[in-house]
Amino acid sequence: MKIGVLDSGIGGLTVLHEMLKVLPEEDYIFYADTQHVPYGEKPKDEVRQYIFEAVDYLAAQDIKALVIACNTATSIAVNDLRQAYDFPILGIEPAVKPAVQNSMIKRKKVLVFATTLTLQEEKFQNLVRSIDTADIVESLALPELVQLAEKRQFAEEEVQSYLEQALSGLDPNQYGTIVLGCTHFPYFREHLHHFFPEEVDIIDGGEGTARNLYRILQEHSSIGEGTGKIMYVESGKVIHEAEQLEAYHQLLVRLSSPSPFRSS
Repeated sequence: MKIGVLDSGIGGLTVLHEMLKVLPEEDYIFYADTQHVPYGEKPKDEVRQYIFEAVDYLAAQDIKALVIACNTATSIAVNDLRQAYDFPILGIEPAVKPAVQNSMIKRKKVLVFATTLTLQEEKFQNLVRSIDTADIVESLALPELVQLAEKRQFAEEEVQSYLEQALSGLDPNQYGTIVLGCTHFPYFREHLHHFFPEEVDIIDGGEGTARNLYRILQEHSSIGEGTGKIMYVESGKVIHEAEQLEAYHQLLVRLSSPSPFRSS
């Protein structure tokens, strides 16, 4: 049986990349809803409909677990999905808790980058309220990064130009930890490092999600039932020639470097 992985586009590959490290002997079906990307700037009810259509497709593939590899989709639909389906469903959320712990030690602030919809959702706001007792968490939407990733535009000049404008009102020396609250954003980790001091840690929730998946599969005694094969689907259509998506794994391997701080 496969593990389903769902995202609005290619951002979920950053989570799948972490899952392959922890669970290499599994088979996966990666569903990119590219017909409706981006989720983060669309009406909530519309996005929920897209999510359920995608999960209906994945459920028909006889998956044994589902990872919602999208912060926006998690924030607006994960609870409803768990009520509707009988297989384990994991979501991903911005790594605010480890970021606050890390930045408290540094006596610095936390800055969360995410989509507009993720930051507006009650789930994210409740998460921050429950953890941020020292009032050190700030947030900023960076929706254009999703579009740049989906267009495969990683050129230094174009990305840097957007980030210079988007981050112009920030004092980079105030922050100890940056949280990448959208699974598309790890593609731009190196670009973001240019705007903050070297000692600022940039983290995301992918690694923690992969570890959580391992724990749940272990509880269900269903680890290591595959060979690492990945089936790619775009908005309900199987991709038989997936060279472009496979190339993203190589990009992620290049971007993956040991971090001085690992989320938990």
